[in-house]
Amino acid sequence: MDLGWDDRRTHQFVTNVGLITSKGPNGPNVMSAEWTHYVSYAPSLIVVNISSKDATAENISASKEFGVNLAAQDHNVICSIAGGNSGHDIDKIAALNDLGVEFYDGKTINVPMINGAAMNAECQVIQETPLGDHTMFVGEVQEILADEGVLPLVYHNGKYWKLGDEVAKPSQQERDKIAGLIAKHKKT
Repeated sequence: MDLGWDDRRTHQFVTNVGLITSKGPNGPNVMSAEWTHYVSYAPSLIVVNISSKDATAENISASKEFGVNLAAQDHNVICSIAGGNSGHDIDKIAALNDLGVEFYDGKTINVPMINGAAMNAECQVIQETPLGDHTMFVGEVQEILADEGVLPLVYHNGKYWKLGDEVAKPSQQERDKIAGLIAKHKKT
């Protein structure tokens, strides 16, 4: 089955917004990537899935490194510029600089990183795999910073959201009931 980018059935996912930074044949670049996932603690691995035609994919393929900057709740404008324009046509880093967005040089990679992000990870590519109309880049984290006081931007149904009220974990009484159900239905 093929689903279009705008197929409403795919809009039920809730994701973060990764601002993926790169530097390569298309110059320094940043793009918004909804498909940004932490996939391993040891070694520390992050996966980004990027359209194979994007300037960022070309930069990462050439340089074998990328930055993951999880957008903060006040980064909606940054995400719209980074995601709504192609690095083939626009110098998005310069445009964002004109808006006052601050970048810093990565410590372990030759890629700009975004100040004020909820999390910044510097990654070296360990695997590049074409998957459908995207390329999956698996990056091993070389350096990571996180500001727990900065909440990440959330993306759902084509819109940006702020994290809302915390949903409590089950009470002790509910956990005891769950434990009883698990014991009752244990496979032998």
